This record gives sequence, structure tokens and C-alpha cells, in this order.
Amino acid sequence: MAVLLSEIQWGDPVLPAAHDVEWEAELKRRGAQVLEVDRRVAPSRWLREAAYEATSYVPGALTERLHRMGNMVTAQENSCRYCYGANRAYMKVLGYSESFIQQVERDVQTAELDDKERAYIAFCRSLARSRPRPAAAERAALLKLGYTPAQIGEIAFAISLGCFYNRVSTLLACPSEQKFERMASGPFRWLLALAMPLMKKFAPSRPAEAAMDQTALAAGPFGVVVAPLAGLRAGRVMKAALDGAFETGVLSRSAKVLMFAVVARTLGCPHCEAAATQLLFEEGLSQTEIESALATLRCPRLAQREAGLLAWARDTVYYEPSSIQQKTRALGAVLDADALLEAIGVASLANGTVRLAMLLE
Repeated sequence: MAVLLSEIQWGDPVLPAAHDVEWEAELKRRGAQVLEVDRRVAPSRWLREAAYEATSYVPGALTERLHRMGNMVTAQENSCRYCYGANRAYMKVLGYSESFIQQVERDVQTAELDDKERAYIAFCRSLARSRPRPAAAERAALLKLGYTPAQIGEIAFAISLGCFYNRVSTLLACPSEQKFERMASGPFRWLLALAMPLMKKFAPSRPAEAAMDQTALAAGPFGVVVAPLAGLRAGRVMKAALDGAFETGVLSRSAKVLMFAVVARTLGCPHCEAAATQLLFEEGLSQTEIESALATLRCPRLAQREAGLLAWARDTVYYEPSSIQQKTRALGAVLDADALLEAIGVASLANGTVRLAMLLE
């Protein structure tokens, strides 16, 4: 059975909040709340945009009902105290009863869900858990139930982006949004229920962005994984995150690609491992060096401060929250705050990207 909210052990924040006045003003201009995660990822432009998309993405092919249930189940499977609590509270604000939420989180059949919705929740659990990742048979089962290829693509994207955001929140040990959680459970939650749609209604509209085709999505790091999202805004979101992560940063490009390769090997994804291998060839590593790095989780090519990144990246695939938070603090004793934040973003994105690659099975 999946872990329940009260069972999740959570440590103190790994990185302090950074009050970026311009970024917080931009979030408010977009009609978004400034969350604990936003304050901690603010120094990284690509990471803060990806985190914003994880909480504000509006599905185009899925219903809000399915999208919200999927977010909660994904956070539950990843044992993310921060996201699990926030999504659970959000569902209460939207009018879902406590009994219904408990039935979903305990994976109990309920009359309020039809067979199609139950299959959706099961798929969300399976992909978030990835022991192993769902493959062609699970995708075919969803198609047989009436889900379209576009819907399945958006489901996989939403779960993958959720796994990314869950890890960012967990690795940072973000404190929960206690005020929101209390209000969602209190007698005045109807005020939140009224306020949130109004905030969205009167927020400045975002400029329309044309959906990218497969050729455009395939260009860039791990483009083969993003290409199946052609025609969905999700493709643009995922490509922007990947492009941003592999632009010049404080960590070496080789270290970041090796982190992706380690996550791909751990989750048994040949597609992402092949894409990572090609990028490492471009960085000058040989096949022997790559294989040695994946087998030993060490690479002489990396700077001394990056030496622990590969073992830590493997530990971000399956973890107990308080344990991985301790390991992240230990990594922070070697890296400065900017490097640690980038490592958290890259490892989290790797976990999301490898899960998204199930669309290639």
C-alpha cells in the first residue's frame, strides 16, 4: 500500500529561501501563489520556470479532475510530504470529500470512479513507482479503454513532471504550505474555493504558443524522449526544461549527462541511456569510460567536488525522504549552494525524463 501523509518523515530545509523580488512579482503577475519551492529554486532560471509549470500546467487533453487526482497519487507514491499535502488540500478546496480522497489514496475501489478512471489511477501509480516502468502493454490497455494517444502522452508528461517536482521538493526538504493546508481543512475553505478560480480568471492571459512538431522537439538534449509530445504544450515545457538544464551552469556538462545516464541505468531505460551515451561521446568520453562510470559511480574526468554526484543521483531514484535529505545535506558540504541547487534540479529532471521515455516502449 502507498505511504500515507502522516507516515512521511521530513527533515529541516536543505537550502534557505531566497527572496527574489523580481521573480516573486512575476509569479504574482501570472496569477500564481509564491510557494516555498519557488523561493528556494529562484536562483536557477530554468529550474524555477520548470517548477512553476509543474504547479500551473493546465492540461489540454485531460480533465482537471483526472489531472488533480494524478498529481496527488504521484506525490503519494514518491513520498513527497510537501506536494502530497498541497495536492490533497487542493482537492478538498475543489470540493472532493475527505472520504473520497482517503479511498483514492488508500487505493480502494469507490463507486465515484468508473473503470476508466480506476485504470488511470493505477497507471499513475505504476509510472510514478516505476518498479518497473510501465511498458507497451500498459499503454495499449489505456488505448483499449478509450484514452487517445494525445491523452496518454499528457498523462505520462504530467506524472513525469510530478516526479520531477516531487524530488525537487523532497531533496530541498521544503517546509509544507501549512497555512494553505489548514485553510483547506477548516470551516472557511469555501473562501478558497471562490478565490482560486477568480485568481485564474483575472490573471493576465499567457501569449498563445504554437505546439511544436516532432522535428523541433527532437532537437536538443534527450529530444528523442520529448518528440512523442508533439502537438501538446507539454512538449514545449519539457524541452525548455531540458535545454535549460544543459546550458552552461556551475556543474560540468559531463557530470549532468552522467547523472542522467545513472538514472536511466537504474530504471532500466535503454532509450535515455543511449541518448546520454551519445552526449557523452560529444564530451569526449569513450565507451569504456562511460561503462566504468555507470558500473562504479565514479568518473576521473569529473572535478573533485563532483565526485559524489553519481552515487547520489542513483539514490534519488528510490529513497526514503529523511535519508535522501541527509545525503543531500552531505553533498552540500562539498558543493556550494548554487551547485547543490543545480544538482537537485538535474537529478529531479533526470527522474522525470526517464519516466516520460515509457512513451517510446
